[in-house]
Amino acid sequence: MSLYDTFISPFVEFEFMRRALAGVFALSLGAGPVGAFLMLRRMSLTGDAMAHAILPGAAIGFLFAGLNLYAMTAGGLAAGLLVAVGAGVVARATGMKEDASLAAFYLISLALGVLIVSLRGSNVDLLHVLFGTVLGIDDATLVLIAGITTITLLTLAVVWRPLVLECVDPTFLASVSRSGGVSHIAFLSLVVLNLVGGFHALGTLLSVGLMMLPAATARFFVRDLTALVTTSTLIAFGSGVAGLLVSYNLGTPSGPSIILVAGLAYAGAVFFGPIGGLAGRLVPRRHLEA
Repeated sequence: MSLYDTFISPFVEFEFMRRALAGVFALSLGAGPVGAFLMLRRMSLTGDAMAHAILPGAAIGFLFAGLNLYAMTAGGLAAGLLVAVGAGVVARATGMKEDASLAAFYLISLALGVLIVSLRGSNVDLLHVLFGTVLGIDDATLVLIAGITTITLLTLAVVWRPLVLECVDPTFLASVSRSGGVSHIAFLSLVVLNLVGGFHALGTLLSVGLMMLPAATARFFVRDLTALVTTSTLIAFGSGVAGLLVSYNLGTPSGPSIILVAGLAYAGAVFFGPIGGLAGRLVPRRHLEA
């Protein structure tokens, strides 16, 4: 088998592969920057919790309309925002830590969502909701994902400065501006939006993977924020392309293949990354060398 047959032919010959490639590109453009900010704000597990939180809303949409794109999107968006707000309210009203509150909400959401899908659908439907079908992306789903990415990039352009300031010095931001709370809510909304978009391609359990793994990988290579966002986006897209090729050539499920490729990139960065990688730490440095 030639290199053309392995790497190029799948995207030239099959329309479903081209759609999947376009979907992965759109997802990466939105998930890369959002994942970078999640990591910098120490909210990585929040992203995971929110990914599970959209499940009952999507499941309710499925219960009433089957695998309808708009019903499941609206349900997932409503559930994600409800859990984000609810966890914050509980944390502030009771004194419970916000991470513990989110953990409770996402466990309840995950169990409720699986139960709802199981009551109405088959095991195939449950697998579709949990793990997605990136190779089954249609025009409507592609337009939805592209729309979410467009909203994400435009919103980040507006709230970029307060987001950066809040990552660096939230106390200073609070003292000079009231935009911190607004930017935080806007950012959480972007997280939910991108998880809902990723849900249609990668499912609720894997959608957060395209956010966090590339961002964590990029952190071993760059320090500058702009470079981090750019590198994270490129790694996400590269993982998507490589995962699609692995899925096509080996016959493995596409969604897990994409996330596992991203995981391999992360593992490589942990060992060989120039900034904090294990290999650099094991190599003895000269005396007084920085």
